[in-house]
Order: sequence, then C-alpha cells, then structure tokens
Amino acid sequence: MINGAHVVIYSRDAEADRAFFRDVLGYPHVDAGDGWLIFKLPPAEIAVHPVEGRESHEFFLMCDDVKATREELSAKGVEFTQPVSDEGWGLMTVLKLPGGGDLGLYEPRHQTAYEL
Repeated sequence: MINGAHVVIYSRDAEADRAFFRDVLGYPHVDAGDGWLIFKLPPAEIAVHPVEGRESHEFFLMCDDVKATREELSAKGVEFTQPVSDEGWGLMTVLKLPGGGDLGLYEPRHQTAYEL
C-alpha cells in the first residue's frame, strides 16, 4: 500500500536550496548520504487539474496567513518575485529559492484535505 509521497525540486544550486529548507524553513531532515538531504514536509494534499497541451507539475507551500508568512520570511532574507495576489481560491505569492527557482506560497480559502 502507498504510504507517502516524495517531491523532487530540481535546482541549479541544490546545496543552497537544501540549506534554505533546512535553515530558513527549519524543516527536519535525514541525510540519505553524501549531503543529499530529504526533508519532512508539513501535511500535504494533491489536486489534479485539466490541461491542454504538455502536462507539468507544480509544488506550492501553504500557510495560514500569507502576508505574515511573507513578512517573516522577508526578515530572513527571502526574496519574493510577486506581490500577494487574490486568486479567488486563496491568496498567493511567489518566493525565489537561492538556486534560482520559484516556489509558490499560498493561503487557501478552500477547505483543505490534509486534515482528513
């Protein structure tokens, strides 16, 4: 039986992004060997959206208060590439990972599945 999910984020600077998840977000982790850190994530959920054309996958972090979380992370030196926007289903912003990638952060307005 499936007992979990494993998310992979590809990075141009994996060491910097691993340090971000470890030091800035404070996620507990294990070392799978040679510095390959695997992080425990907060509760998660998955959604399946229709698409025309090429499929892609996205990864978002969720929070209870996106404005407060943005302020807290900004104080730790995190750069945000988009202001908080109202998407209807929630409030969203995008942060820049040290390795150059973008990561969405949102405050859902919908019922969440991770508490089921």
